[in-house]
Amino acid sequence: MPLLQVKDFPENMYSLLQQRAKAEQRSFSQEIVVTIARGLNHKARRAQLLQEIEQNPKVPEKVGILDPVELIREDRDR
Repeated sequence: MPLLQVKDFPENMYSLLQQRAKAEQRSFSQEIVVTIARGLNHKARRAQLLQEIEQNPKVPEKVGILDPVELIREDRDR
């Protein structure tokens, strides 16, 4: 199995990974692999969704222009 070494890894991220590994009852190495896999899957899923949106946009032809003054007044009236 390949070995991965990361230099100058931020201490706060290291601590967060340790905490998550403990909470999920995984080893630190297992948590690293799971976190990286989720991140890679997230990017692939995001790319797929963006491609679907480009191919089949469901945007109304005429989108109303919002007036910031009206939005501020509406917010104040709440």
